[in-house]
Amino acid sequence: MTTVAFFNNKGGVGKTSLVYHLAHMFSEQGVRTLAADLDPQANLSAMFLDEDRLAEVWKSNLTVTSAIQPLIQGIGDIAPAHSERITRRLSLAVGDLRLSALEDQLAESWGKCLGADERSFRVMSAFYRVIKAAATQLSAGIVLMDLGPNLGALNRAALIAADYLVVPLAPDLFSMQGLENLGPTLRKWRKDWRKRVDEAAEADISVDLPKGEMAPVGYVVMSFGVRDRRPVKAYDPWLTQIPLTYRNAVLGEDVDSAPALAQDPLCLASLKHYRSLMPMAMAAHKPMFALKTADGAIGAHQEAVQGCRRDFLSLAGQIGTAVGVTLAGEEG
Repeated sequence: MTTVAFFNNKGGVGKTSLVYHLAHMFSEQGVRTLAADLDPQANLSAMFLDEDRLAEVWKSNLTVTSAIQPLIQGIGDIAPAHSERITRRLSLAVGDLRLSALEDQLAESWGKCLGADERSFRVMSAFYRVIKAAATQLSAGIVLMDLGPNLGALNRAALIAADYLVVPLAPDLFSMQGLENLGPTLRKWRKDWRKRVDEAAEADISVDLPKGEMAPVGYVVMSFGVRDRRPVKAYDPWLTQIPLTYRNAVLGEDVDSAPALAQDPLCLASLKHYRSLMPMAMAAHKPMFALKTADGAIGAHQEAVQGCRRDFLSLAGQIGTAVGVTLAGEEG
């Protein structure tokens, strides 16, 4: 199982849409894929499922929170994981708003792990173990995790379950500040979790624990304006800063220069705003690159759909190469 988290503590950068489209693209290209919604807002689940089905799943307690609830309530360990089948090669670990209620217990368990408390290790590894169980059941080659935009205990527990990290960002002041907050926090969490894993090993605690690698593989610049195939001038100052800020803040490199964005190997993609395609896709409950004439994608929209397909296919290939997951080509 290869787990990739999409995370930035700056919200509103299109992170959930990115996960949704990449999950469809990976599965379309022959990779069994699990999308895991670990954002208490559950926007990813709302993109995949219509309201009737989402209400039914919540009522039936078939979410990530439901699987963790016995452990949180002190009446057992994690329950069997449910994954909602979307297509032949794509499934969803459904999120819900109750995830936010776990914040306090996750914060408490983080501290208690240093005392080699076995239950605390079970709590801290719960996301990892639920996702792993679902991925194993599906024989998933990749898990794409959608997280909320904060640096709290909930996201810390989710991120230690990630092998890799992709950072979506926008070319603006807030994303730059987000990167500067994100990098040092990730390095501290990684170091602190390794200390706790060592504690567990010394105490001979037999819980399946994540490695907590959270290895950054690059960033995706989302929704910048384009005119004559070049970014709109207003974005230029921020686009110029991104490569160096990413290296200094996220990678912890003490460097004074970096390649330009267009030549930066750490820039996995620069995705333009697809404008009217997104509301059309939301109404059709399908990715933008799968829109058909019957969905309203006519004339210039069809050209935009094909451009969107090329963008996401390229991005999936970039991420797959970085994390060791091979795209097999479109399913027949």
